[in-house]
Amino acid sequence: MHLLIPFAFCSSEGCRQALTPLKLPNLEKLLRRLAPQPMDSGDESSLSPPHERALARALNLPVADGLIPWAALQAQATLAAPEAGSAWAFITPCHWRTGSKHVAMGGVPLPDLAAQESQALLAAMQPYFSEDGISLHYEKPERWLARGAVFNDLATASLDRVAGRDVAHWLPAASSAIPLQRLQSEMQMLLYHHPVNDDRAARGVPIVNSFWISGTGALPEMPHQAATAPKPVLVTSLREAALGENWPAWAQAWQALDATECAALLATLSQGGSFELTLCGERSARTFMARPSSILTNFLSLFGSQPPSLLLEQL
Repeated sequence: MHLLIPFAFCSSEGCRQALTPLKLPNLEKLLRRLAPQPMDSGDESSLSPPHERALARALNLPVADGLIPWAALQAQATLAAPEAGSAWAFITPCHWRTGSKHVAMGGVPLPDLAAQESQALLAAMQPYFSEDGISLHYEKPERWLARGAVFNDLATASLDRVAGRDVAHWLPAASSAIPLQRLQSEMQMLLYHHPVNDDRAARGVPIVNSFWISGTGALPEMPHQAATAPKPVLVTSLREAALGENWPAWAQAWQALDATECAALLATLSQGGSFELTLCGERSARTFMARPSSILTNFLSLFGSQPPSLLLEQL
C-alpha cells in the first residue's frame, strides 16, 4: 500500500500559523518508526506540483515539469482505440475572475456544471479547435480530452497550481502556445453569449468564460508498467481547504486524517505490515517506508521526538 497526501503543508504564513499548534499524534508515531527516503525537492513555481510528481513516479510515468502525460494516460483508459504516440491534453471549462489588477482562476471544478451543459459547450467550441488541428473528446462534465500535435512538447501548469491565483503567471509561455492563446481569446468571446451561460447566470452560479489546458504530453508507447503498477491511495481531504486558504479547516482536516488514515497505517505497522507514506507540500515531497526493526534505532536517533511540524515545514 502507498498512501500519498497532497497539501500536507503550504508555504503561506497562514498555514505556518495553523501548523504550529497542530497535534498529529499518529503521524508523529509513524515518522519515528518509518525510514525517510531522499527528498524530492522543488519550488512553488514548478508547473507540476510535488504530489503529481510522486504519483507519476509511482506509476512509472515521465516526470518532466509540466509534461506528465496525464491526459494521454486517461485517453488510454477511457477511449476505445486511442492513437499510439499521439499527444493529449485535459481541457477544463472554468471561470476566470476579473479584478482590478489581475485575472484569477475561480474554483475548479465549476459548481453545478451538468453533463448537458458541458456537452453543449464542447459542441460549440469544437469547430474552432478543429481549425488548429485539435479534436475534443467528452470525458465528464468538468473535464474534456483533447488530441493535437501542439500538446506534444507544451509544458502546462496543473490546475492545483493555478486555482485561485493570477492566471497570467501560469499560462504556457512557449512560442508553440501562440495559437492556443488566440483560441483562448476566441472562446472567451464565444462563451460570453452562449445560452448555457445565460442559464447559469440566471441560476446565480459562475459562468464558463474560459478553459484551462493541463496534463499535456504523449506516451510514445502505452506503458505496460503504468497500466499494471499499483496505484497509490491519493488523499484529497486537505485540497479544498488548502487551495481556498482556509487554514482552520485545513487543520481540522489534518486532525481527521491523523485519526483515520494515519491511525490505520500505525496499526498496519504494529502488525508487521509494509507500506509507503508520501507527504507532499507545495515545493517538495518525501516518502517514508516501513523497514525491518534492525534499523529503527538509527532512525529514532535521527528524528528523536521532533514534532511532525518540523518535517512538514520542509515540504
